[in-house]
Amino acid sequence: MKKQHLIPYHQYIISILCTAVIVGGGSYAYFNHRYTSYVASQTHEVAELKEVHELYDDILQGYVGEIDRSELVEGALQGMIDSLDDPYSSYLKEDETSALNDDVSGSFEGIGATLGRQNDLLKVMEAPIEGSPAEKSGLKINDTIIKIDDEEIAAESLSESVKKIRGEKGSKLKLTIDRDGEVFDVVITRDTIPLTTVSAALDTEEPTIGNIRIASFGGKTFEELQRAVKDLRKEGAESFVIDLRQNPGGLLDQVEKMASMFLKDGDVIVQFEDKGKNTLEHKASSDLDGGFKVKEPVVVLVDGGSASASEIFAAALKESAGVEIVGIQTYGKGTVQTVKDLGEKTSMKLSILKWLTPDGNWVHEEGLAPTIEADYPDYAYLSPISRSNILQVGDDSDVVANLNKMLKALDYEVSDSSMFDEQTKEAVSSVQQTYDLSVTGQVDDQTASVIEALLRSKILETDPAYSQAIELLSK
Repeated sequence: MKKQHLIPYHQYIISILCTAVIVGGGSYAYFNHRYTSYVASQTHEVAELKEVHELYDDILQGYVGEIDRSELVEGALQGMIDSLDDPYSSYLKEDETSALNDDVSGSFEGIGATLGRQNDLLKVMEAPIEGSPAEKSGLKINDTIIKIDDEEIAAESLSESVKKIRGEKGSKLKLTIDRDGEVFDVVITRDTIPLTTVSAALDTEEPTIGNIRIASFGGKTFEELQRAVKDLRKEGAESFVIDLRQNPGGLLDQVEKMASMFLKDGDVIVQFEDKGKNTLEHKASSDLDGGFKVKEPVVVLVDGGSASASEIFAAALKESAGVEIVGIQTYGKGTVQTVKDLGEKTSMKLSILKWLTPDGNWVHEEGLAPTIEADYPDYAYLSPISRSNILQVGDDSDVVANLNKMLKALDYEVSDSSMFDEQTKEAVSSVQQTYDLSVTGQVDDQTASVIEALLRSKILETDPAYSQAIELLSK
């Protein structure tokens, strides 16, 4: 896995919005008018479906077992979408369509990550929502979920897995994660996931610089950003840091309005390319931003969790306005999806367009390169401590190796090995004594949480990308 696809530890220590099932903020953008026009023109029966019709009739007439016609049709629809091998396209059953509508419209209960099926594996498709249970427990983009509450899920459908993961606020969930061959368990407490997307404050040391964090591009993000800029200006802001790190994307109309705020009218925001290689440019205009412009100096922060609409925004400011982009390579999601009703209660999400940067570049599976690279130290990318077992002297495992790296980052004298030795025990005992825990020298859930919190605090003391942005704006 490329390092840019990882998530800094401080951000994930802080329910599941699932592709096609638990969506919130979404990672897709709507482009319905072109797709609807295309569908309307397709009124003739496709010859290739003859075999499908024949198979359907043969099953109805000859199959000896019980037949549920609706399930038969759903299976055919599901199979066609699955054959695309596109993790961003999916068939949505009744409960999944209902969940999609609920999640886009407001808050919901779950864990705050986005799931999808890729190569028959259940994957975390996007960075977890900021402040969500998924983020706090350490889930990262590209994590593979292999067990839910100790049950294997290899043969389960996406909807079956999601039903097990989604649940009421306060209930607990155990997931077994495979991250590049490292297997560990996380215990997550489900909660209500709010969809407020923008937070803002003046920098504590440079009070003329406003720091604006955009968590995702939801239905009101343009309004929230506009309000944040106005408020920060009143407080004395003369320049802005726009933080898009771990922002998985969202709605096309919102990102276009927001990008237009930082561009001159007529500047290209984004291009779209359809199946026939036809392209269409969307440009900044007062029709999009209402005449509200941000002319102050701006720096944008990105990382490996910045995807889709985040990349559209960053690319627009980078290529059309010459804005500095600081951080590491973005995720690389260069397709646009639409949601179409298939019946009264079902729908599909389908990739229908490529989006290109103003200069015509396609960032899919490549990502957008920053103009200035700035990254966290290696220990910021350590996995959370697995809660499968209490760790103690004599244990030898990758989990212990990860623990030792954490302790070493916290300036404790421990070895670089995978062995829980006397040095590790002494360091753990010191942590327990300092923070009024039972001094056992063993790592249980409570001790692990304290160690993780200490590491997060240390990482927050220095944020290389943010510091670089402040330095640029201070000049």
